[in-house]
Amino acid sequence: MNLVSYYKYILSADIGGSHITTAICDIENNIVLPHTVIRNELNSKDGSDIILNIWIATIKETLKKFQFPVSGIAFAMPGPFDYINGVSYINGLDKYEALFELDIKTIIANAFDFAPEMILFRNDAEATIAGEVFAGAGRGYDRLTGITLGTGFGSALFKEGIARELNWGSAAYQDSIADDYFTTRWFCRRYNQLTGISISGVKELAIAAEKSAVAREVFEQFSDNLAEFLKQNTTQINPDVLLVCGNIAKASQLFLPNLIKRSGIKIITAKLGEEAALIGAAALFSSVTSLTKT
Repeated sequence: MNLVSYYKYILSADIGGSHITTAICDIENNIVLPHTVIRNELNSKDGSDIILNIWIATIKETLKKFQFPVSGIAFAMPGPFDYINGVSYINGLDKYEALFELDIKTIIANAFDFAPEMILFRNDAEATIAGEVFAGAGRGYDRLTGITLGTGFGSALFKEGIARELNWGSAAYQDSIADDYFTTRWFCRRYNQLTGISISGVKELAIAAEKSAVAREVFEQFSDNLAEFLKQNTTQINPDVLLVCGNIAKASQLFLPNLIKRSGIKIITAKLGEEAALIGAAALFSSVTSLTKT
C-alpha cells in the first residue's frame, strides 16, 4: 500500500469551550471536505460521560458522511493537556474539569477500534496557526508568530516548517497573566466596570461600539494593552508577521489599526476560521507519513 495514500484522510476534531466540530481532512492538499463537517454544541461543565458521548457521537456523524476509511483521528485541544499521552489536565478553568486526568486517547481509541498511536492531539492555538500557515493567511511566511483571541489567549511560533505553542496566555502581565487581559472575559469585565452594564461577549460590544464611545474606548484599551504585551514578547522572536486569529478578530476593525500603530509589527488576520484548527491538527499525520516512509 502506498503510505502517502494511506495517510491521506484524517478525521479531525476541534474542541471548543462550548462545541465540538469534526470533519474529514485531506492532508495531501490541506483541505477540509465540506460535506463531512459536523458541529455540535455542548456544555463543558457537564460530567465526563455526557461530554465524551457527544464527542463520540459527533465523530460518528462525520464518519457516516465519508465513504472511505480514515487513517487516524486528530484533536485540536485546549490545555493544559498532555498532548503526547492524551491525558487532560484542565482544572480550575470553568470548563472540561470533569475530564481531569482522564486518558482521552485510550477512550477514543477503544470507541473506534483504532490503535492508540493513531489518535493524536495538538494544542488548539498551535493547530489553528499551523492550519493558517499551511492553507490560509500565513502561507509564504518563513517566520510567523500567531495569536488566537477568544475564550482563551493562545499563541504559537512557526519557523523552519514547524509550529510550536508559545503559551503566552500564562505569561505575567500587569497584575495577573495575559489570559486575563486578551480574552472575551476581559472585554465583558472592563465594559461592566465602566458602565455597570453586563454584556455577553465581544460581538455584542462591537455592535454597541457603533454608537457608544465607551465601547470604542474598551477596544482601544485592549489594543494598547496587547501592543505593550507584544513589544515585551516579540523582541527576541522577531517574526516576519503577526497572525491574529479567533472570534475576537472578527471585530478587528475596532482594534487592529491602533494595534498596528502602537506595536510597530506587521499584522495579518486569519482567513480560514474554524477550518484552520481542523487542518492544523490533521497535519500532525504528515509527520507520521514522513517518519513512516523513511
